[in-house]
Amino acid sequence: MLTIRLQRVGKKKHPAYRIIVSEKGRDTHDRYLENLGSFNPHGDAGFLPKADRIKFWIEKGAQTSSTINNLLVKNGVIKGEKKRSVYLSKARKAKMEEKKKAEQPKA
Repeated sequence: MLTIRLQRVGKKKHPAYRIIVSEKGRDTHDRYLENLGSFNPHGDAGFLPKADRIKFWIEKGAQTSSTINNLLVKNGVIKGEKKRSVYLSKARKAKMEEKKKAEQPKA
């Protein structure tokens, strides 16, 4: 399965990212099929996608990571809803529910 995701490049503690398409099971620093743009969260250039190539790969069946999907939706490259990028474990959800129940009688 192909996936569009970020590959970290740049200096230590100052990351920049490439947007790449590669096999899902492959390491991001291994070979990739195509470079689809860049994302620099620190610079003025910011998010520079190759929109036509991203749409091409999505039409061919490539999936997007949640982070890439959210960036593409935010910048209007694709339409749709943002994906949740952080998932909570069952234990953590249960602990948060207990905490909410404990706070309700006080209010």
